[in-house]
Amino acid sequence: VCCRLSARPGKRIQLTMPLPNSSSVRVTWVALHFACSLLVAMPGLAHASADAPDDTAALYKATCAICHDVPETKSPPTATLRQLPAARILMAMELGKMQPQAAVLKPEQRVRLAKWLAAEEDAKRDAWIAERACSRETPVPVTGHENWGLGRDNRRHADGVAIDRSNVGTLELKWSVALPGVTTMRSQPVVAGDTVYLGSKGGHLLALDRHSGCVRWAFPTDGPVHSAITLDRTPDGVNTLFFADELATVYAVDATTGKPRWRERVKWFPTSIISGPTTYYDGRLYVPISSFEVAAAGLPTHECCRSHGGIAALDATTGAALWRFDTTPHAVKTVINRDGVQMWGPSGAVVWNSPTIDAKRGLLYFGTGQNSSSPATTTSDAIIALDLKTGAQRWIFQALADDAWNAACLGGGASCPAENGPDFDFGAPVILVERQSGDRLLAGQKSGEVFALDPDKNGAVVWRKRIGSGSSNGGVHHGLASDGERVYVPIADPERKVVGYVPKPGVYALAVDDGELLWSHPVERGCKFDPQDAPLVGLAEMAKGKSDRSPWPECSYYYGQSAAAVIANKVVYAGALDGKLRLLDADSGQALRIIETNRAFKGNNGVEGHGGAIDVGGAIVDGDQLFILSGYGMFGQMPGNMLLVYGLKRGE
Repeated sequence: VCCRLSARPGKRIQLTMPLPNSSSVRVTWVALHFACSLLVAMPGLAHASADAPDDTAALYKATCAICHDVPETKSPPTATLRQLPAARILMAMELGKMQPQAAVLKPEQRVRLAKWLAAEEDAKRDAWIAERACSRETPVPVTGHENWGLGRDNRRHADGVAIDRSNVGTLELKWSVALPGVTTMRSQPVVAGDTVYLGSKGGHLLALDRHSGCVRWAFPTDGPVHSAITLDRTPDGVNTLFFADELATVYAVDATTGKPRWRERVKWFPTSIISGPTTYYDGRLYVPISSFEVAAAGLPTHECCRSHGGIAALDATTGAALWRFDTTPHAVKTVINRDGVQMWGPSGAVVWNSPTIDAKRGLLYFGTGQNSSSPATTTSDAIIALDLKTGAQRWIFQALADDAWNAACLGGGASCPAENGPDFDFGAPVILVERQSGDRLLAGQKSGEVFALDPDKNGAVVWRKRIGSGSSNGGVHHGLASDGERVYVPIADPERKVVGYVPKPGVYALAVDDGELLWSHPVERGCKFDPQDAPLVGLAEMAKGKSDRSPWPECSYYYGQSAAAVIANKVVYAGALDGKLRLLDADSGQALRIIETNRAFKGNNGVEGHGGAIDVGGAIVDGDQLFILSGYGMFGQMPGNMLLVYGLKRGE
């Protein structure tokens, strides 16, 4: 394909051929058009990060309008972009389709462009925040249990709860909030005193009154809030909220006033993300580093893979970096794949979970995912122990060797590693249980297996128990819970047409001492499934879309227990992907109550909403209230935008 360019900078490109009809050639034509546009219309673009205009309108005209205001490129026009949330536009520039084009801009310029484009529509979407405003400041108690694991041991065992087996039947919906423009409720909230702190994919940290849902304050973030919220008191005496957005920016916000203390971009690679919750201990914030490159590898032209995971330790008062631990060495060039694309390795072994603190031994524990490319390393699918002060590695337990996998393996792509492993991450945090018979580390894997390790013997296996069949998004997904005697294990196991694969979704209780199965609560779909509602799997299929099907089918394809469990007062709370929250008797596994959330709601904030899949953090319980996040619009699961708050009836 040849094109004749005008020699005068800033002029429209003149092409000697018409826009082709072939879709494959059309893509090439558009790519060449864009590349030529950059070269001709913007000489010296390589230096745009330093020289781009400060005025946002001029910045957009110089860097974006040459495609978005040219119909022939088939790019979404500016008017369409203005209807999108700023967070979504920014994500496209940071992590999505527009990443190569936006790479020449400074991070603050990308943020400014996104907010400028979305200003009018975002203001409409966020109008409810001001309309529901209430008293700003309230006492914020800190106990050290206001985090993902409800304690630094990650046991997810809630204390001081009034809800028990005798009164769960009286729980009723007290209030709810629907977040406009949101399809995924991912960030586990913190409840402290009279306030609920909620992170939003709409780009806010919200402080809500726990009794009514009115807004005490709202803190805007650069990108969608992705991680759970952690509350703790820093050495200077400030009660501080810590969390991360999808751009790998870590925030510290004053919990009382909502004023920012600091923010730090912890982005080791262009594809780095912070998915797992941060952990606070003794003046330090420990940040798990992950990457979405495992998905990007599904693109045939992607040079897979150069990113890896790790842990970053920050000063919690200032955000200053203290140390970092890399789970693999930096990648180097390896082979050219059959499509002629350069491959790199080692990579992957990312950290999806919240680090666990062992103050007695001065150690930090976390689990890793699979390698994204060859060669496989000893740090993938592993539990790793680090020195809290220095980040030095103390020991590694690897549950499964040679698990290298990426999205190219879904369709037999050339970038699939030779190992083509099963993708059996440790996505759930490690639990530390103190026992007179000996302390134990409990870890659940996507293989469907649970491990008990001895922290005094460098992670030696005490017992291991396979419960589920496991898959790339099955087995133990987001978290276990333990009351010290038992460990409660949610199993996701979706249906798969694989020889010998028998899914076992449900909730299971094991004895901490020896792994004995004490009870099981298997779950079934319980409705007639329409095959046309089967979700699309893989990048190529998902790109086709299913606009004619409801995102909330009457019978959900997914129904397993993927969300992390919580235990309190002999009641196990376990959320499922069909929108059901099961309240189970911790002694027997019997269902005490099932709360259905897959339906339409009118939030108390005046916004129309809908529940969906319950995943990730699922639900937390505090005092006489139960908080449920409903909606998880990823991987073909049911979207939703609801925070549902249940409470005991008065007098209970």
